[in-house]
Amino acid sequence: MKRSVFAVALAAGLFTGALPAAAAPSAQPAVPSAQPRVVARYDFDGHAVADDSGNGHTMRVISRRGGRLGVVAHGNGRAVQFPSKCSGAKCPHVVLQTPHAADLNPGRRPIQFGATVRLTATETSKGQNVLQKGYSRKGSQYKLQVDGRMGRPSCVLVDVAASRIRLARSSVSVSDGRWHAVQCRRSGTQLSVLVDGQVRGQVTVPEKLSVINRFPLSIGGKGAYNDNDQFRGAVDDVWVRIG
Repeated sequence: MKRSVFAVALAAGLFTGALPAAAAPSAQPAVPSAQPRVVARYDFDGHAVADDSGNGHTMRVISRRGGRLGVVAHGNGRAVQFPSKCSGAKCPHVVLQTPHAADLNPGRRPIQFGATVRLTATETSKGQNVLQKGYSRKGSQYKLQVDGRMGRPSCVLVDVAASRIRLARSSVSVSDGRWHAVQCRRSGTQLSVLVDGQVRGQVTVPEKLSVINRFPLSIGGKGAYNDNDQFRGAVDDVWVRIG
């Protein structure tokens, strides 16, 4: 029998912790069901790094200095736990990453993306990236992050033609040790950040702002290198919707 990608990763020692029994999938954050289309989705319940949207954007585990993903219970399903807070040059790093694909680029179209996260007050840091495609200094970007000591999430868009960062920051924190659904939404000239279904911050963006790049889609950080803005909490129900 062919093993799931999750089983392969477990056998390779890239996941740690006991697996809770999988029942029904864990509750999803509110995502509109009509058009446009969900282009990537990860609920981590069955084939943990497989793309549950059916579009084939399977993640791979990228690790450095012994970085491993833990598995924790969330609702009736599972979530992934990233390495604990750490300082210094020898901290473990690990991310999930899928290769670039054209349908993950929104261009000028509306885009929504989000995740359900759990982070404690002692796990916050200067910068922690939850989900991103691209980089702010080259090639354009969309990103969900939880930054600063207060643990307030924010959403970022960077245009392909200019490196100015457009950032919508939440007025409320998510670093209370509880699960929160966090969403970024670009519609027309508004970029909004939502926490548990409520708009908590907005910024105006140019109507012609376009995100097109050939970089991977990443969960948990930029990559496994030194300055990777490693996420230090748990993540579940990650999704990207374009159109």
